[in-house]
Amino acid sequence: MAFTDPASSPSEPSAPSADSHLTSSVLADNPSGMTLEGTNTYLVGDPDAESVVLVDPGPAEGSEQHLANVLAAAEDRRVELILVTHHHGDHTGAVDLFAERTGAQVRAGSPDWCRGGAPLVPGERIPAAGVVLTAWHTPGHTSDSYSFALPDDGAAGSVLTGDTVLGRGTTVIDHPDGTLADYLRSLETLIALGDATVLPAHGPVLPSIAQVGAMYREHRRQRLDQVRGGLAGLDPAERERASADDLAQRLLPAVYPEIEERLRPAALMSLGAQLAYLAEED
Repeated sequence: MAFTDPASSPSEPSAPSADSHLTSSVLADNPSGMTLEGTNTYLVGDPDAESVVLVDPGPAEGSEQHLANVLAAAEDRRVELILVTHHHGDHTGAVDLFAERTGAQVRAGSPDWCRGGAPLVPGERIPAAGVVLTAWHTPGHTSDSYSFALPDDGAAGSVLTGDTVLGRGTTVIDHPDGTLADYLRSLETLIALGDATVLPAHGPVLPSIAQVGAMYREHRRQRLDQVRGGLAGLDPAERERASADDLAQRLLPAVYPEIEERLRPAALMSLGAQLAYLAEED
């Protein structure tokens, strides 16, 4: 989920995109202010392999057509495994349909979204479709968020970041399930992957997770400084009496002065995460 204006719906949402040597993606037709152009379903595998791994089946709405588009992009290769980056509906709504039609196991960080497969293990190496993916637990956006690294995908490798790092805009911390402390730690995990190509669940491919992750980290630090400044401007007694929700409402105009009405709930969630982080600092 992102704080970004929705892009116009692409004219051919089903057309596969070659994102890296070992991946391609098919865009689900679910554009919005929170999903950007839509959800990217990735097909991962060696070009010469007879199977593929799918990452993030996408939303329930339009899932029949999306599945047809994904299978067409697979070009008769068998779907060996389905991986899920996190539990939000624009990633998991089509899980059961994809599992039933392909016969593939589904693995996720949460057992709630596993179908015939075990929950992911942090740091686990997953050999499939002629490649090896490393599953990194990267909580913060949600508690069950995972990213999948492909170290052999080009000179610097690549990493499928789910919603932890987006192709455009900034990621919402789904507080209280997601926490800012976890998110900042997850950014460090991703930054350590160096110049790996960023393959996000929403938005375009980006170069160098180290560079993008550092920009995300600096953005979070700036937001925290804004929240600290806003809190300092409140009457101490009033601040003491106010609930976290009340404080978020009071700080919203200062921290997100140009936020659109439809994005206010997401902004308030992120403010709640920022306030909880600062409360733990005290």
